[in-house]
Amino acid sequence: MSLLGLDIGTTGCKAIAFNEEGALLSGAYREYSLLHPKPGWVELDANLLWEKVKEVILDAANRTRSDPIKALSVSTQGEAVVPIAKDGRALYNFIISFDSRTESQCQWWQEKIGKEEIFQITGMPLHPMYSINKIMWLKKNRRDIYRKAYKFLCVEDFVIFKLVAFPGIDYSLAARTMCFDIRRKKWSEKIISLAGVSEELLSDPKPSGYPVGKVNPRIAEELTLRKDVIVTTGGHDQPCGALGAGVVSPGLVMNAIGTSDVLCPAIKEPLLSKKMLENNYCCYPHTCPDIYTTISFNLTGGLLLKWYRDIFCFEEKMEAKRTGRDVYDIIVERANPEPVDIYILPHFVGSGTPTLDSKSKGAILGLSIDTTKEDISRAILDGESKS
Repeated sequence: MSLLGLDIGTTGCKAIAFNEEGALLSGAYREYSLLHPKPGWVELDANLLWEKVKEVILDAANRTRSDPIKALSVSTQGEAVVPIAKDGRALYNFIISFDSRTESQCQWWQEKIGKEEIFQITGMPLHPMYSINKIMWLKKNRRDIYRKAYKFLCVEDFVIFKLVAFPGIDYSLAARTMCFDIRRKKWSEKIISLAGVSEELLSDPKPSGYPVGKVNPRIAEELTLRKDVIVTTGGHDQPCGALGAGVVSPGLVMNAIGTSDVLCPAIKEPLLSKKMLENNYCCYPHTCPDIYTTISFNLTGGLLLKWYRDIFCFEEKMEAKRTGRDVYDIIVERANPEPVDIYILPHFVGSGTPTLDSKSKGAILGLSIDTTKEDISRAILDGESKS
């Protein structure tokens, strides 16, 4: 019997099956595009996300029939939230982490209780990215949708709801909402009360690895899964990755590059100092029991390279399609092998830590009349490492 892991990011999702000894059996990946309905707004079609998730599960499951899947879990992007009806229909798109429409909600929090108290309760520095601000925005600006909502779900509990017909969220992802008490490991009564949000609209937080239930028989048949497949809570993608990398005790740190470029250490206990808050470093539960983590990040890691690929690399994409090669290998191969005098500030969706400025913009500096595409490719690759 095998185990299936789902990793659902901001721009793509993958499914990987392993046997109980940890050997890779199969895998699948799909991309999806973000939506930008207004300047500063970033959304993801929840129905498209679910279709792509089903595709990767089906693909991976079909290639491991000799060792059928017996359980699956979910690692996901943080902060994104979607309202759903009782039957699981998405009532709006996911509002993604780096969507900046909730600046006014942040100002309201600062005036109401201040960023210091929010940080001491939730471990999150006050910022527009967090889920509770997005829920408050919907309540204020789309009351028609808010009134119809059965639940507001992050990506983890949305996918689990679709699989099981019951939502499940772990402590690490619940903490990314900015309304979770990281010490008591439950929704903060004070925060959600001030926000005017009923706890009934949120999933019941559980430890990572908690068995939520079995796959719905109809979904199991559609995805060629056994009807007894167990679905468990997983977690926020960064501490899930840290667990996989063995970062499970203090003194160890993981560096992961996906949509964002992230450092994720293991911390013995909540670290909620003044310096942490001043530098916009969060603190929240790890996926491992009884330890915590923080993240230092540049928001445009792989996202910057994907943007460059889609806007400037039509020829490379055509060659990749024609030859079956990876388009990124072709971009790297054609890039100038030497350092170039071009600086790319990778704040294409705002800056990451420590400034965490959603209004900061990306820039390409040092262009001249003799700059080549190969030079820009090199600068893009180098620029990912700058924050």
